[in-house]
Amino acid sequence: MDHSEDPIPVQPGASDPFARRDSTEILKVSSKSRPKAVAGALATVVERDHKVVLHAIGAGAVNQAVKAIAIARGFVAPRGIDLVTIIAFSSIEIEAADGGTSERTGIKFFVESRSV
Repeated sequence: MDHSEDPIPVQPGASDPFARRDSTEILKVSSKSRPKAVAGALATVVERDHKVVLHAIGAGAVNQAVKAIAIARGFVAPRGIDLVTIIAFSSIEIEAADGGTSERTGIKFFVESRSV
């Protein structure tokens, strides 16, 4: 399983009923992701679209995603925005080295903005 160090926007998956209703941007987070970089991407997308989904597989990735959400709250707070997060288990398709795909259970963080 190879993930980039920074979040990568991907198309919503067919197994995600929330994302199928609209074009919510998805950011993949790995254990090697830098929380501040993920937070910057998250804040940018939330300010533009008012919502974003983070995908994380594994304890390290979940840890980085949680830290990124906390940091992003600080980024958007001066503009009168707070973040609300709903967390859920989800099946996520991963590209295999041989070109195929495999399904893994991960955590999805549905992050939305709200005015304070």
